[in-house]
Amino acid sequence: MTKSRIARILGAVVLASICGWPALASAAGKPVTLEWFSWSIFRMTSPTGKIVLTNPFVTNPDSKVKVADFPKVDAIVVADGHPDEVGSAAEIALATKAKVVASYEMYRVWFEPRKVPVEQVLRSSPGDWQKVDGILIRCIPSLHGSGTADKLDGGAAMGFMIKFENGLTVYFAGSTAPTLDMTMWGRLYKPDVAILQMSAEKDPQDVVEEIRMLRTGNPSLKTVIPHHNRLQVRPGGTTPAMVAAAVKAARLPVRVLIPELGKSYVLTR
Repeated sequence: MTKSRIARILGAVVLASICGWPALASAAGKPVTLEWFSWSIFRMTSPTGKIVLTNPFVTNPDSKVKVADFPKVDAIVVADGHPDEVGSAAEIALATKAKVVASYEMYRVWFEPRKVPVEQVLRSSPGDWQKVDGILIRCIPSLHGSGTADKLDGGAAMGFMIKFENGLTVYFAGSTAPTLDMTMWGRLYKPDVAILQMSAEKDPQDVVEEIRMLRTGNPSLKTVIPHHNRLQVRPGGTTPAMVAAAVKAARLPVRVLIPELGKSYVLTR
């Protein structure tokens, strides 16, 4: 190969790198957006357009969406085997070819019988991490059950620390009760946003304590979002507004974002 040809090839590589850089920088500069579709169904869109879906229980009484309303999904995180957590994850995975992050047991007792290919299911245990198209998903323990509707063992219940391409980290807690481990997770993984279980049966002070623990060594946590709340709460049940009031009374420097159905929100660090 002549020197002139080598020079032309190198020049082309450099030019491609220079031309490609603004596009990459532009993508990295975009925010993560979040939409809530009732109960614990959240769709997060990354700076590069990757879509992460949580607990797609689209048949719940408050849901206005169905499987077909999610034509593009890159990753689905499944907290446990309960029907209101796993939901229609298998159907959406089959339709979109999305990767599913779930326990080994959930693959064996739920996704395999529903013909989801094993290469689509990132079988995990608490403490594992998975990487999906530039998004890092850490599997975190959850104090919760995981039996399936088929009365089978769904393995360990989990939450997830989801770190997007721009560095923003979202903690999707699953349905965990408070645990002192949250102090370590806050210090290690430094979530900017926490999506915490705030059902009608939950004491608002539990959520206050979870926030305190997640802020241990982690001033980055600025936004907390409720999940598992129903539009029609039973009489005397806890509401997101009650939780927001408890957080305000505790003088914690976080905002409680109570999302509206289908509205898009920008998540920032």
